[in-house]
Amino acid sequence: MTARQALGKGLGALIPEKGPPEAEGRKALRTCGIEEIHPNPFQPRKTFLDEPLQELVDSIREKGILQPLLVRRKGDGYELIAGERRWRAAQKAGVKEVPILVRDVSDSEMLEDSLIENIQRENLNPIEEAEAYKRLMEQFHLTQEEVSQKVGKDRTTVANTVRLLKLPPEIKLSLAEGKITMGHARAFLSLDGPDKQKLLLKRLLTGGLSVRQTESLVRRLRTRGSPAPRKTDAEWSVLIDELQRSLGTKIRIVGKRKRGKIEIDFYSSEELDRIVEFLRR
Repeated sequence: MTARQALGKGLGALIPEKGPPEAEGRKALRTCGIEEIHPNPFQPRKTFLDEPLQELVDSIREKGILQPLLVRRKGDGYELIAGERRWRAAQKAGVKEVPILVRDVSDSEMLEDSLIENIQRENLNPIEEAEAYKRLMEQFHLTQEEVSQKVGKDRTTVANTVRLLKLPPEIKLSLAEGKITMGHARAFLSLDGPDKQKLLLKRLLTGGLSVRQTESLVRRLRTRGSPAPRKTDAEWSVLIDELQRSLGTKIRIVGKRKRGKIEIDFYSSEELDRIVEFLRR
């Protein structure tokens, strides 16, 4: 099987499970100095979280690198095709030499391999995954159906993930950092215009809304067509923050702009007395 035929089948198609290395030197399993390896320029993953990476560092210190890094020759050294987390962790663990498996692939094959491998391992955040799908479609002229077949996911999942790239930068960053979930992000897509979406993000982050609460708020925002309510909502948010700081407890404003009620939380009789005294003043 050639490297091109193996694309889309994951590392299992590129790395033999057992048996001696192939006779050709360029395909043999070997070791090299870790400083000879350079990162993959097509790496779709932009974020490497410290805590999970440290777990891999500890594992490498105890057991070594169990799976070789997949590389190709580049100048006097090598360029990673797959295994950047292991490579980074090995550096942190102080490893001097690492096992490698050398493959002869072109830039386009390397890009496709990197994207598919990372998606199949499910170690990309949703925005990185969406960008990977987009690159597969744009650079390899693949349809959503073809992408879904290559990565082993439903076409609807691919389509919904790519739609996330339409969100404003602030929302995409919050999703990439794990501050909001995919369920929250899908609710944002139902809103027209970045102003409403940014307002919803602010309410979500300050209020810790669940996906269901977010969807309910989206339905309310969608029924308001003029810009005025959006401005009022923002003013109310500032007012709520000011009242909560003054009263020292959580409050809610329930109702519409011209009529409603203010709900004030208290958690003991002493706290109620304190709030009543503050209001009397």
